[in-house]
Amino acid sequence: MQEEAYVVVAGSGRILLDQETQEVHLWDVIRVAPEVVRAFEAGPEGLDLIAIGGPKPEDGGGIRATATWPTAE
Repeated sequence: MQEEAYVVVAGSGRILLDQETQEVHLWDVIRVAPEVVRAFEAGPEGLDLIAIGGPKPEDGGGIRATATWPTAE
């Protein structure tokens, strides 16, 4: 696991951080702590991101997790 930052360079969408969703738009920058489970969902026009992280940890990196999007009410 590692800290990462994401820059939205085209489109829009949503990001899921643990159990909280947030809308993302062009030029938003999102910093995510290592222990936070993250997932992305593109909007109608797509979502292009640049992901920035540190060197890959010696133990191989992350742990695959299942992200569950909250249902709309």
